[in-house]
Amino acid sequence: MVEITIDYEGELHCNALHHPSGNRLVTDAPVDNNGRGEAFSPTDLVATALGTCMVTIIGIVARRKEIDVAGMSVTVRKFMSDDLPRRISRLEVDLVMPLAGEHPARKALETAARGCPVNHSIHPDIEVVLNWQWQ
Repeated sequence: MVEITIDYEGELHCNALHHPSGNRLVTDAPVDNNGRGEAFSPTDLVATALGTCMVTIIGIVARRKEIDVAGMSVTVRKFMSDDLPRRISRLEVDLVMPLAGEHPARKALETAARGCPVNHSIHPDIEVVLNWQWQ
């Protein structure tokens, strides 16, 4: 169990405290939803969670197999629905791998990304598209 405390500061800004580490992050509503867009929005954090979870799990599998994936990067594009209720409709994930496409662990690393806990937690109505770029 992890405890996170969130304080609403007004003006659609929140400040979250991650108790185990003491780290903080702030959120703001996006411009297209009455905010100023001065920080991650809550739905931006969903997209961020997916990307960071995928590369973290890839990193765990790579470490176990003694594969260096330093330089790996991920870009996540979040698309919101045009209809109501307002929601994330699609997440496009571009994973850039610093390994050759013929690498023997390719399938294991791709499986690791798809198996990350955040990906398993995303509602099935949200389309998740993975685009891989191997060097």
